[in-house]
Amino acid sequence: MSKNELEKMFKNAVHIGHRTHKWDPRMKKFIHGELNGLHIINLERTLEYFERAMKFLAKSVSEGKTVLFVSTKPQSIKLLEESARSCKMPYVVTKWIPGLLTNFSTIKTRIKYLADLKQQEESGEFEKYTKKEASKLRKVIDKLQTSLGGVQNMNSVPEIVFVVDTVRDAIVVKEARKLGIPVIGIVDTNANPTSVDYPIPGNDDAIKALTYFVGEVTEIVKKSSKVAK
Repeated sequence: MSKNELEKMFKNAVHIGHRTHKWDPRMKKFIHGELNGLHIINLERTLEYFERAMKFLAKSVSEGKTVLFVSTKPQSIKLLEESARSCKMPYVVTKWIPGLLTNFSTIKTRIKYLADLKQQEESGEFEKYTKKEASKLRKVIDKLQTSLGGVQNMNSVPEIVFVVDTVRDAIVVKEARKLGIPVIGIVDTNANPTSVDYPIPGNDDAIKALTYFVGEVTEIVKKSSKVAK
């Protein structure tokens, strides 16, 4: 990254924070000022912390470590899912299942159950059931696919977690920190930057800003994955 990134960040509204009355005082050092009732994020600090986070991410992925992409924000679901898939990394874009990290052994049995059901359906084994029974099992598959589809190939807890909204998905951050898993997270002006290991000060609502951040993360992961191979 370079200083040219500041212009890209500005064009993608990375500097636009929340309304001033919604701020977290711990974000003070990242705030440049306010405009029309909104806090304006200091992009020079954003660049500094973003580069730090991406350096850590690149090194980790080049060592073969797995990154779990997480965001349950409606406007980012498609973006994050497509990005994680293109990186061949696990992801969660629907409701977070409590214990997905801290109780992974149990979650893993559900993942295996999903894989077994899908295998049975593909092999034609569902034909031995009545239409009603088969329909019920397909509904189970759909439900499990929605909640666990993004992590169905994850055999162990990830080494890194990337969270788009650390306030909305605070439980994810809490579980990761409890296990000592490093967390990279975008922190808007309403967030606590000390809650994650690698905070990235920036707008976590605007689709332009999210596309910028997720795009940069995706590029770093892809390049670093090639190094790992």
